[in-house]
Amino acid sequence: MLLKDILKMVDHTLLKPTAKEADIIYLCEDAVWASTFSVCVPPSYVSLCKKKLTGSNVKVCTVIGFPNGYNTVKSKMFETEDALDGGADEIDMVINLGIIKDRRYKEEFEEISYIKKICGNKILKVIIETCYLTNEEKIKMCEIITDSGADYIKTSTGFGVSGAKIEDVKLIKEHIGSNVKIKVAGGISDFSSAEKFINLGAARIGSSKLVGLAKKL
Repeated sequence: MLLKDILKMVDHTLLKPTAKEADIIYLCEDAVWASTFSVCVPPSYVSLCKKKLTGSNVKVCTVIGFPNGYNTVKSKMFETEDALDGGADEIDMVINLGIIKDRRYKEEFEEISYIKKICGNKILKVIIETCYLTNEEKIKMCEIITDSGADYIKTSTGFGVSGAKIEDVKLIKEHIGSNVKIKVAGGISDFSSAEKFINLGAARIGSSKLVGLAKKL
């Protein structure tokens, strides 16, 4: 697989809490250079990125309920509306893991459905943080996300105890509906790993390192 084709599937990411404005501007410049699909940034930088990326094909993605997901539904809805008003093209939301552990599946379905309704035709990716879920819970989330109308299931925030794993993508691919794509994230720091995930069925790669590696080649 060509390097440029992998980069076109990358959400070039900077979500460190210490990220400065200059860092975000540099991220946008690198994304344009590499022709990544998007930049994925904190909500406070959405408007800045939208301005810096005007005239390019790079989309602006941001995170909601990040990184723990235990915000109230109303607060996630407000965050989403605010991000879209600021110019976000895509939303990556974190599920409420405690609700899943309690098997209150209807509540999580409703939360995702509410957020997707707000997103409308904008892309919604649902982060399930696979490192904290059992296989049974992962399969249940595949069902919930498929039924909710969300566009993607995403493996990880990158802030959990581990990130994307081959076995998780295989499991998700087996149980997700045909209307839902897969995004992998967390610990993807080389092109060989990215290509393996793509070959398994990932449609998007969240990474903070691949563009930097490309610049060194």
